Amino acid sequence: MAATSSTTPADHVRPGSRDGEGDPATEAFVAHRNLLFTVAYEMLGSAADAEDVLQETWLKWVGVDLGQVRDRRAYLVRIATRQALIRLRTLGRRRETYVGPWLPEPLLTSPDVAEDVELADSVSTAMLLVLETLAPNERAVFVLRDVFELDYGEIARAVDKTPAAVRQIAHRARAHVAARRPRGPVSPAQTRGALAAFQRAVETGDLQGLLDLLAPDVVLVGDGGGIKQALPRIITGADKVIRLLEMSRLRLPGETAVEWAQINGRAALVMRVDGEVDNVVTAQVEDGLITGLYVVRNPQKLSRVERETAMSR
Repeated sequence: MAATSSTTPADHVRPGSRDGEGDPATEAFVAHRNLLFTVAYEMLGSAADAEDVLQETWLKWVGVDLGQVRDRRAYLVRIATRQALIRLRTLGRRRETYVGPWLPEPLLTSPDVAEDVELADSVSTAMLLVLETLAPNERAVFVLRDVFELDYGEIARAVDKTPAAVRQIAHRARAHVAARRPRGPVSPAQTRGALAAFQRAVETGDLQGLLDLLAPDVVLVGDGGGIKQALPRIITGADKVIRLLEMSRLRLPGETAVEWAQINGRAALVMRVDGEVDNVVTAQVEDGLITGLYVVRNPQKLSRVERETAMSR
C-alpha cells in the first residue's frame, strides 16, 4: 500500500527564495527536484513513497554546509538514494503482505518524457517490474549508473560501497536486467495498435483481433490491492487471457468510458466508470506482439493519472 504523499517545503516557495531572496539551498533543490523524484520513483515504483523521499531529502539538505559541497546535483542524488534505500527495504516487507499481484503506480507524464526514449523505457511498467526483481543495492546501482549515468565513485558514496564493489554490483545487475528486460525498441505506433485492439475487445467483444496480437506466453496482471476486485494471480498464455476476457468482457458497473493517455512515457488506456477513474491499462509490445497487459485498479495508486507528473534525467 502506498504511503500518503507529502510535498516538500520547496514546492511552496518560488525558486530563489525560502526565508529570503536567492537562497542557494532552495534554488538547488528546486532545480533538481524532478530528477530526484525520478530517481526515487524508479527505485520504489511508488509516487507517494518517492514524494516522501523528497521530503526526507529536503530536511537533510537544509542542514548541509553548502560551502563543503562541490557538486550539488550529485550530493542531492546521494541523499535521495540513501533515503530511497531505507524506504525500499521497508517496502519489501510491506509487499510480502500485499493482496494479489503488485504493479507500480501509474503516472500521467508529459510528451517530453515519451520523447526521451531511454527515460520512457526506464519508467515503463515492464521495466519497473524487472527492477523489482533486483536486490535494493543492485536496483540503486543500476538506476544511478545505467539510467542517470553517474560515475562509479559518486554511486559508491551513495550506497556506502567501494567503487570496485559498485562495478561488480553494476555488472551483476546489468546482466540480470538484460536477461529479463523487454527485447528491442518499441515504437509508439505499435503500443497504440496493441491497446486499440484491447479497447475494441473491451467495447465490442472483438477478441479475435486481440488474439492475433497476443504473444503465446503473454501475461495479464491485475492489481486491486485487496480494495478493488482484480485477478488474484498472474494469468499466462494467450488462450487463458482470451478465455478470461471472453468470460468477463471486462464489463464494469455504471457508464464506462475509455480515454487515451500518456502513462509512464507510453500510450495507455484510462477507464472511467461514472466519470471516476476505475483502472489504467498499459501494454508491453515485443516484435509486434503483446507480451504483457497490466491493469491497475487499486484506487490508492490512481491519483497520479489526473495530473501530470514532471520527470527528468
